[in-house]
Amino acid sequence: MLQNMRMKPMSLIFLFTISLHFHSLQIHGLPIAPALYVFGDSLFDSGNNNFLPTVCKADYLPYGVNFVKGVTGRFTNGRTVADFIAEFLELPYPPPYMSIRGSNTALKGLNYASGSCGILPETGSQFGKCLNLKDQTDLFQRTVKSDLPGQFQNPHDLLHYLSKSIFLFSIGSNDFINNYLYTKAFDTSQRYSPQQFAQLLMDALANHLERMYNLGARKIVTFEIGPLGCIPSIAKTHNHSGNCVEDTNELATIFNENLRVTLANLTTTFQGSFFVLGRANWIGYDAITSPVKYGLIDGSNPCCSTWADGTSECIPLLAPCLEPKNYFFWDAFHLTESVSSVIATGCFNGSTVCTPLNIKQLVEM
Repeated sequence: MLQNMRMKPMSLIFLFTISLHFHSLQIHGLPIAPALYVFGDSLFDSGNNNFLPTVCKADYLPYGVNFVKGVTGRFTNGRTVADFIAEFLELPYPPPYMSIRGSNTALKGLNYASGSCGILPETGSQFGKCLNLKDQTDLFQRTVKSDLPGQFQNPHDLLHYLSKSIFLFSIGSNDFINNYLYTKAFDTSQRYSPQQFAQLLMDALANHLERMYNLGARKIVTFEIGPLGCIPSIAKTHNHSGNCVEDTNELATIFNENLRVTLANLTTTFQGSFFVLGRANWIGYDAITSPVKYGLIDGSNPCCSTWADGTSECIPLLAPCLEPKNYFFWDAFHLTESVSSVIATGCFNGSTVCTPLNIKQLVEM
């Protein structure tokens, strides 16, 4: 499961320590990129699901217990990977698209991510309405065509702005968790082999990324899906040896290998584009199986008290563990702020998380 490339443990602890020195409020300086646009699922959702008719919401404590703005709809205790990257770019946290009023809000970026949704339109539909990747791309098209033009003197300036902005994607996990593996509602796993399903997802993802390019995006970072067989909602409900259900992890491996090839092909195909791979899977697996290397104590259990004996969302208003920074998992699905910090810092200025460029290098291109 683990890939060959490894970061030295002391380097990872150093990255984690440095990243925590960033104040939880945004740094007020000159941004090093004009905007940050965020797409994906609950790993990046900053509050869009608060405005949608769905049971998948994080609009209550203890979610946000360590976040400077409190409860916002983020599915974690504090900042997400996207939040840390916004800080590193010296940009404000991109507000959830569903909360905005007025076109000037979009100028420094927006967050379109939506919990429980995925690449396929049907993924997550059993829980209510969410913004699938087509919905998110459609909303970004509305931003580009309707909201942003009035902020620029001419179309050339708008295209230049978009070409220098950073675009983050983290999506695909729910297409397995809430679709392929959710046999109570879907027969997808009977109709597609793992390889066929991964290719189905990749074809759809590539089409949406091509739309993003045609709308003006040039610098796109897409994160792998994590080790699905290690998340408590799966690891605690299946018989297995070791920390994780390795058969389920193999589904993520197949998807991620296809993602690597797809992003390389897109960069070659589309002139002036940079499609960067965020290698979140190996670092997640390594931290779960060897938490001490990352300054963690627990790589298997949720920090917050959850329904169904540690296999679901946080129970409203119940106090979480005393030290979330010591845990990999916040609830049965999502990372703690500490883990997001390590991934974001490695992607921003490291050499083994985001490839072939880190975000700091990407900004300079």
